[in-house]
Amino acid sequence: MRWHLLSVINLSRPEGIYSEALLRVVQSVYPDATHREVRVNLDYLEARELVEITKDPTDRWMVDLTRTGIEFAEYTIDAQPGITRPRITQV
Repeated sequence: MRWHLLSVINLSRPEGIYSEALLRVVQSVYPDATHREVRVNLDYLEARELVEITKDPTDRWMVDLTRTGIEFAEYTIDAQPGITRPRITQV
């Protein structure tokens, strides 16, 4: 789920994306995913300094990638433990 979150957030740059929209995308891969699970994984990614979360007064979360998150999503730095990232293969 963490890789999917990072990929979608990367596609939303430079504006960022709300966690509600992330939930819809994650549910296309994991139909039983909950908003709480998305937020738990976003908290994890924020603790790893891959995303930045802005919480508004109505408890909506706007999420954007940090510099390290961009580099991770673009495969310019090594994979980090705790996040499974697909390997790039050449054809």
